[in-house]
Amino acid sequence: MSKLVICEKPSVAQSIGKVLGASKRCDGYLEGGGYLVSWCVGHLVELAQPEAYGETYAKWRLEDLPILPEKWRYQVSPSTKKQFQVLKELMGREDVISIVEATDAGREGELIFRLVYHQCKCRKPFERLWISSMEDAAIREGFASLRPGTEYDALYEAALCRERADWIVGINATRLFSCKYGPTLNVGRVMTPTLAMVCDREAAISGFQSEPFYTVQLVPEGFAVNGERMKEKTEAEKIAEECRSAGTAAVKDVERKDRTEKPPALYDLTSLQRDANRQLGFTAKQTLDYTQSLYEKKLVTYPRTDSRYLTEDMAGMLPGLVGMVQKKRGISPDAPAPVNAAQVINGKKVTDHHAIIPTKTLEAADLAELPAGELAVLDLIALRLVCAVGDPCRYSETAVTLECAGHPFKAKGKTVTDPGWRAYAASPDEEKSGDDAPPLPALSEAAVLPLAKVELKEGKTTPPKRFTEDTLLQSMESAGAEEMYEDVERKGIGTPATRAAIIEKLVQKGFVERKGDKKVKALVPTDKGRALIAVVPEQIQSPSMTAEWEEKLLGIEKGGYAPDDFMREITGMVTDLVKNYETVKGVQMDMPGKGMVIGSCPHCGADVAERDKGWFCANRECRFVLWKDNTYFKKIGKHLTAGMAEKLVKDGRVKLKDCKSQRTGKTYNADVLLTTEEDGRAKFQMEFDNSGKSSGGKKN
Repeated sequence: MSKLVICEKPSVAQSIGKVLGASKRCDGYLEGGGYLVSWCVGHLVELAQPEAYGETYAKWRLEDLPILPEKWRYQVSPSTKKQFQVLKELMGREDVISIVEATDAGREGELIFRLVYHQCKCRKPFERLWISSMEDAAIREGFASLRPGTEYDALYEAALCRERADWIVGINATRLFSCKYGPTLNVGRVMTPTLAMVCDREAAISGFQSEPFYTVQLVPEGFAVNGERMKEKTEAEKIAEECRSAGTAAVKDVERKDRTEKPPALYDLTSLQRDANRQLGFTAKQTLDYTQSLYEKKLVTYPRTDSRYLTEDMAGMLPGLVGMVQKKRGISPDAPAPVNAAQVINGKKVTDHHAIIPTKTLEAADLAELPAGELAVLDLIALRLVCAVGDPCRYSETAVTLECAGHPFKAKGKTVTDPGWRAYAASPDEEKSGDDAPPLPALSEAAVLPLAKVELKEGKTTPPKRFTEDTLLQSMESAGAEEMYEDVERKGIGTPATRAAIIEKLVQKGFVERKGDKKVKALVPTDKGRALIAVVPEQIQSPSMTAEWEEKLLGIEKGGYAPDDFMREITGMVTDLVKNYETVKGVQMDMPGKGMVIGSCPHCGADVAERDKGWFCANRECRFVLWKDNTYFKKIGKHLTAGMAEKLVKDGRVKLKDCKSQRTGKTYNADVLLTTEEDGRAKFQMEFDNSGKSSGGKKN
């Protein structure tokens, strides 16, 4: 008898198989030690497209909206059918008595496994492996404490609701706005509110009116003090002249305070992505990919976490881990760092996974073989561990007020008395805060100081800065925070695991572009992005509403919110949108999206133009379309290219060589002829080179 272990990726299956003794390589799985270890290769099973619910949905038409499936349909991804079949056969084997779910320990990993399990119509019992490290010891410990799969039913429900809500909003809103305005306008439950934040920031920058301001600066020997900011230059010039005439300034107040700066918290994924963007110029996706690779190489713990703390049972191993990391990465290795474990231990603030830290495997690893990007991210994680358990930075802060000609002038100074954790690294916010003030000389109240210089300083108010991935991630994480309940820890739109993909999708769809010569690029909305936000109503683009949905998904995950209530809210919103939306007048839609016209529709004569998924007739009443992922051409071993589509539209036929018979496997040459049904749907038939016979007409 065997247990079947299902992982998310082949690399993870290799690591788990090694620990379990499943070393025999088979087709799509490993075997040995009483285990079969296989993998999913990401999402094997996915939600079906609208046309699966009826041929009428193949064409995008307003009258067909909203599309709200009563019974959800799923399909196996064409590119992964072989591996799906492997899993189905393994689940059906008589010697397989139970299954271990070893996909990534999170919402998406849960969804990947459950969809395959249900699609295979499997009824065998399964247990859950939940680990935060790919180290051998962690895997062994995880298998020794497997949990019943039913304990994660609520997590699966949350994942299902997230997936189906995204489908309902994405399919209906994309079709609604694309039909209303012409080009394909991709709309997403989380993507569009994120785009709205970028557009709002750009609008604030464009509408900003810079105003001059003036300050008077006094320079006694060794330091400088500044007066209040003024709008009128003449007023500032008058004060400057009075101070020059006075020639001295009196010390009115000196206040010294001893302060401490706590060490930074350990990294969760979002804070790691932010620092890697600001310090290294990495995109959020690059950082996630590098960290995921380090996790699979057993060098760091699970990356897709939203926690910045460790659990109480980890306190004992911290001194050894910190010492090893210091030595391995050369972080002041001759001066052992203090280890204040209590600063990073708080099990109540650990959700699915603890903070990201290096693993003990790092000690024996040959890091010379790591790609540069992975090594840079590893060093960030290593340095953060050493800093997080360090002593506070202690400093004295002096605030001084001088008076000259009856006007107050102020300055602050800072003297570090014990660098503490700062001996290893600068503050992550140092670049932005600009508060690293130089120390002030010793001053006593009532002292009179001669002035070496009096200067009039002119400045201008500055607009908000454009988003970088660092600052956009911060805004996504905190969106809607002011409207949330005080005891809720997780806020914002998207999750740590999905925010990088959202930003990448905005760029790929042409709504946002990365701009700038600096290492850290700015995120700027395109004309297409601005136009979309101009026509999308508030309920679709509202970050606070989307943040509220995210909180409800978390409630489902914790068993405190009903999945049916969440889905009713989503379907109600989409139904209302479709029913009541009014077209916005005067918005320019000259955007990329409607591709090159390849000819006239063979059914109605309107233009046929390329879009993301095929070549469509511009007449919305006509159902003519040539799908890029075309079933008819796939059956004869061909992929429908732009050149082939153009030939079909213009000439009604295309000559093909080396078509492949599904039945015999033999190849042949033939012409494919294009005609249309009464409603405009494409129909194909084949004319062979060597005979006058035609093979029957088939719909597109």
